[in-house]
Amino acid sequence: MNADQLISKIKTHPAYDRVGMILCHNGVVRGTSRDGRKVTGLRVAVDQKRLAKVIDEHRSRSGIVDIQVEIAADADLSIGDDVMLLVVAGDIRENVIDALTDTLNAIKTTVTAKTEFFA
Repeated sequence: MNADQLISKIKTHPAYDRVGMILCHNGVVRGTSRDGRKVTGLRVAVDQKRLAKVIDEHRSRSGIVDIQVEIAADADLSIGDDVMLLVVAGDIRENVIDALTDTLNAIKTTVTAKTEFFA
């Protein structure tokens, strides 16, 4: 995964002249679960059709120029590995921050399913 590549792709968008902000989320594998148990790794399953729909929905939001995402699907990931890169580009801070937050939450709740491996 490479955030620079996703940002470069956004910079080639025909409406890039409307961009005033690019915001990135880089999710990584933590050493502990939300409930505090020691994690040794995880695996993420992705519903690709639902992912495409979520991205399309959020790209159409007011002020958003482009959204790029990459998810490490169906791979055994270790502590510190990148799980997901999400890059949102848009006109003003409020639009971009809201779009990143809402897109991330939609992906986490409706697109991906993770299996954590415990020590």
